[in-house]
Amino acid sequence: MTTWLITGCSTGLGKSLAQAVLDAGYNAVVTARDVGMVQELLSKHPGTALAVALDVTNKGEVENAVALAEERFGSVDVLVNNAGYGYRAAVEEGDEKEVSDLFATNFFGTVSMIKAVLPGMRARRSGTILNVSSIAGRLAAPGSGYYSASKFAIEGMSDALRKEVGPLGIRVMIVEPGAFRTDFAGRSLHQTKAAIADYAGTAGPRRKENDRTHGTQPGDPARAALALIRVVEGATLPARLLLGSDAVRIVGGELNSQRQEIEGWKEISISTDFPAVDQN
Repeated sequence: MTTWLITGCSTGLGKSLAQAVLDAGYNAVVTARDVGMVQELLSKHPGTALAVALDVTNKGEVENAVALAEERFGSVDVLVNNAGYGYRAAVEEGDEKEVSDLFATNFFGTVSMIKAVLPGMRARRSGTILNVSSIAGRLAAPGSGYYSASKFAIEGMSDALRKEVGPLGIRVMIVEPGAFRTDFAGRSLHQTKAAIADYAGTAGPRRKENDRTHGTQPGDPARAALALIRVVEGATLPARLLLGSDAVRIVGGELNSQRQEIEGWKEISISTDFPAVDQN
């Protein structure tokens, strides 16, 4: 039976995905920093659910989670790197420690999980890794530069990883959700304590106290969970999977704008080549 290991299952997409995976009859290693937050899932699926305390910034806990998964179920077949949180600050306002902590969870935590499961996946010549990014991994809004940077880092790493492990039978997919009705814009959203008045008109509207989107987002995490299972069950994966109509609209518009800019500046861009050598 396929075994999923999902990080960040206390709320939101991680919780919905863990529930859907278990309801579909798969094994699931359900993780959270506070393991008490996922005990309800364990009680409903005692034979196929394993609850493990996991802080992805703690290497020992990462290794322990994978070891427990392999001991209980034999392997980790699908890794979902979902743990992460948002951070809002204009670039000038960002606190070095807060930004370091953000990358420790969002990026380096993801890398630690990947490194922990890859030896087993390589040995079996099979496995699937889903790295949850965001539409913020394609474009950055004012006030979200550091969060976007952490997601851009995930996307760059994942692009290389997919090409490295693909020949070994291991699949990698980047998941890019739009706005979903989770705790992302609520409890899970962090922001700088410093606010510079000059950024009130740009980063300001996105500050937590001014953001009115929480609870009104168009995305349904339960539907997203079912979509992810359906894609993973398929024979092929896209390199990137957008989730939500807003994601399709926003990222589609960004790609169109980028293409137009490339074409608009093409003459300057190609003027930097060495002159062509006349072969006559």
